[in-house]
Amino acid sequence: MSYPGGYPTQGGGYPTQGGGYPQHPQQGGGYPQQGGYPAQQGGYPGYNPNQPGQYGGYAPPQTPGTPGVSPDVERMFNAVDTDRSGKITAKELQKALQNGKGQNFSDRCCHLLVSMFDTSNGGAVDIHQFSKMFEYINQWLNIFKTYDRNGSGLIDDQELNQAFSQMGFNFSPNFTKQLTSRSNDHKEVSVDEFIVLCISIQRLTEAFRVRDTQQNGVINIGFEDFLNVVLTSTN
Repeated sequence: MSYPGGYPTQGGGYPTQGGGYPQHPQQGGGYPQQGGYPAQQGGYPGYNPNQPGQYGGYAPPQTPGTPGVSPDVERMFNAVDTDRSGKITAKELQKALQNGKGQNFSDRCCHLLVSMFDTSNGGAVDIHQFSKMFEYINQWLNIFKTYDRNGSGLIDDQELNQAFSQMGFNFSPNFTKQLTSRSNDHKEVSVDEFIVLCISIQRLTEAFRVRDTQQNGVINIGFEDFLNVVLTSTN
């Protein structure tokens, strides 16, 4: 099994951790510190359908501060935590995030994000985990906005290919066109679809690299191991 579209083009090796794309959460909560929050007044990550080309746009009520958490993030958390449980589920998160078409982020994207930051495997994140999630989402948004040049909230297959190139992947145009064709409108990718795609490819890359003992972009893999890689990397 070889890499789709050829081998990544960073000195003949794999894309480096943190080199052009946000890293997976690590045990202990290690996240890259580049990027940061966008310059909105209390806006949620995601496009505001009422202001084309803009992100955020929702200002929750003011609340007292929590040590170690941005006041803006705490206001967002409290606005989303509708049952006042002190934790946010994927369903609650979904109500807070919108893509460029004015639609809420997909179930898959929200469940994926929560699972990545839910260290207790309870199906929800607390305010500190939410703060790290917010930073992580913003890093993907910053990448996405770089290629969404018209502020439509969507990128086409050529723009997606450029984004992958920035991350160090040498995918063929045909491969990225196939990825785009699997989106909701089969032509362009929204920001939540982009996040799911990138995280899935990132996970598959890590699983492939572990098995590529020769580091030459080719592996031998058993059928059951292949199924395990796909199921654990794309869910």
